[in-house]
Amino acid sequence: MPEPAAFRSHSSHWGAFDAALTPAGLAVRPDAGDPAPAALLRNVPAALDERLRVLAPYARRGWLERGPGPDPARGRDEYVRISWAEALDRAAAELDRVRTRYGNTAIFGGSYGWGSAGRFHHAQSQLHRFLAVAGGYVRSVNTYSSGAAEVLLPHVVGDHAPIERPTTWAVLAEHTGHFVCFGGLPDKNAQVNAGGVTRHGMAEELRRAKRRGARFTLVSPLRDDLADDLGADWLPLAPGTDTALMLALCFTLVERGLHDEEFLHTHCEGFPELWRYLSGSVDGVPKSPQWAEARCGIPAGKIVELAESMAAHRTMITVSWSLQRSRHGEQPLWAGVALACVLGQIGLPGGGFGHGYASMAGIGAGSLPFPLPTLRRGLNPVREFIPVARVADMLLHPGEEYDYNGQRLRYPDIRLVHWAGGNPFHHHQDLARLGRAFTRPDTVLVHEQFWTATARHADLVLPVTTTLEREDLGAARQDAALVAMARVSPPLGEAKSDFEILSGLAKRLGVEHEFTEGRDERQWLEWLYESWRAKLPPEADPGLDFAEFWRKGRIELREARPEHVLYADFRADPHRHRLPTPSGRIELFSRRIASFGYDDCPGHPTWFEPEEEPGFPLTLVANNPATRLHSQLDHGAESAGAKVAGREPVRMHPGDAAARGLSTGDVVLVRSPRGSALAGLVVSDAVRPGVVQLSTGAWFDPTAPEVATCVHGNPNALTRDVGSSRLAQGCTGQLTRVEVVAFRGEVPPVRAHEPPVPG
Repeated sequence: MPEPAAFRSHSSHWGAFDAALTPAGLAVRPDAGDPAPAALLRNVPAALDERLRVLAPYARRGWLERGPGPDPARGRDEYVRISWAEALDRAAAELDRVRTRYGNTAIFGGSYGWGSAGRFHHAQSQLHRFLAVAGGYVRSVNTYSSGAAEVLLPHVVGDHAPIERPTTWAVLAEHTGHFVCFGGLPDKNAQVNAGGVTRHGMAEELRRAKRRGARFTLVSPLRDDLADDLGADWLPLAPGTDTALMLALCFTLVERGLHDEEFLHTHCEGFPELWRYLSGSVDGVPKSPQWAEARCGIPAGKIVELAESMAAHRTMITVSWSLQRSRHGEQPLWAGVALACVLGQIGLPGGGFGHGYASMAGIGAGSLPFPLPTLRRGLNPVREFIPVARVADMLLHPGEEYDYNGQRLRYPDIRLVHWAGGNPFHHHQDLARLGRAFTRPDTVLVHEQFWTATARHADLVLPVTTTLEREDLGAARQDAALVAMARVSPPLGEAKSDFEILSGLAKRLGVEHEFTEGRDERQWLEWLYESWRAKLPPEADPGLDFAEFWRKGRIELREARPEHVLYADFRADPHRHRLPTPSGRIELFSRRIASFGYDDCPGHPTWFEPEEEPGFPLTLVANNPATRLHSQLDHGAESAGAKVAGREPVRMHPGDAAARGLSTGDVVLVRSPRGSALAGLVVSDAVRPGVVQLSTGAWFDPTAPEVATCVHGNPNALTRDVGSSRLAQGCTGQLTRVEVVAFRGEVPPVRAHEPPVPG
């Protein structure tokens, strides 16, 4: 009888788990202590599917034969297998050529994405550490997830506290009387957390609040953005009109004397300027419920009723990250802060506002009061940067000037893109344009585990191990465990870790010791762990050396995460606990932002009429998927099981489907002014009329351009590549205008999961 499989502890962004290799393949079981394990664990075995893995180094034929330079064949060329020695020699020589001839400002360190949950094998940290010791690199700032918020919040409240330190779920479950959820609180997003999560607890905290009698209002065009069992009142507003509704709620509260005048006077800056706009003194248009009804589709009487309920209860206003991923995305967040200020409940247990609840599992879970083991990235000598969502602009328009957060900047002339971790052909918008942008550099060097669209646009593709094939430390600031991520499988093919690859490049460039500091991977893990332990307060020390910790597989972090109320100290004494804003208060009118003179982001929350695109009557919501983390493991069981006709499902209201003669299961063509995509239709009354919903993350498949820009259903084949505003230049991929029609003709196969090299 065979020996039972040896399960080893491991972790991922969607949860801790145990795994073992068995004759039937990889077996995965959720962490025993997790009350609500993520369904995404069903995708994990696909990480070891050799059919999609990059199993050896490859070079693009055109680059190999003609040498570096812009090439329109990039993205469509053949690949030639080469040895590791040749791959590293060529990569090092090209890095040296570019930095010598053009300077390090011609190198873009393009690592962006969730990558590994491990603290050491974090692709961005590894790549940026290497490029820093090699002379520096152009970097990106902010995130696709919350880029507009990351720039706006420091102007309004002084820092990122509403994201990083919001009122904790335990407080909300006990004290909140009315949750008003702009963009919802979708449990699908709370499956994941950067760095990992050992206990998924948000859903139970919301149910606890419901049992206590809390009321829920869902403000979203999608009914399932909040769990059915919470019994929410659904306000299916038109996508992109949350700002109008928020401004009308502010107007109603003040007009009816339900506002907190003292709080606005003592804790806020600029309410008189904001009120002049709300009342219509500025433009002659009062931002009344009737005005908002014409824009968001919510009846004026319902808006008044909501305002009265918010004033009568301890109310928490939640604003999802999705709302600021759109044109003028700064405005719904700023208006949400203003609405909470008008109510005057900021700093009270269960009241106020928070940004990003349910966008990740850790938001609202509380943070550890001490740091975690972290790999030092080193000092980057190059100061140039770009907002992360402007990568295509940078590659296509070197030397062009642009505005960002009060600065006038210039795009650098990038000759070499070095990418490790993440998939820009998932995160970015207008993928046809991004493909054109990737043809411009001299060389694109990519570390990849799978044959993603990013790998298929590279000149050198270097195969990387997954977390299952290496050792690491798994932990997150919003969790209470440190997990020994044991190696479960030997590396597939010739795959190496990013650290091993970069060590080989560093040796060839003469900076090996600066990069490795003389340690191998296991020595780095021990050093990170013991250095971390040495800095802990005595009461938080786990009392285990590295060898003991590794044998045990996991330790609970002893210091409990305290309950927290956002801005409680500021509320109690705004003079002693000033916010780090120019006024020391919440800025409802920002003189600094106003001084920038941006017509697309003035000095107070403002409504902008949507930009029309004639001929495209539907609004597409491109939200995060429920079946995977972004595009990771799109071929996994949970992700593949949700496909319709082998493509990403697109949801549409029954009335819109009937008007177009469409039914569930049809393959449809979704068109926008920028491109098109084939998708599988699902008819659902959980979607507002006039709206279609197509999640991101289907691997980009442009193999039949005569039929569609993407035949697999990636919505970023449709979205517009433009910044949220000149203030933040954030991602705007959440919403776009489309039309949907039945696809007529022979349906092309999906080839995104077929490697471009022989098996």
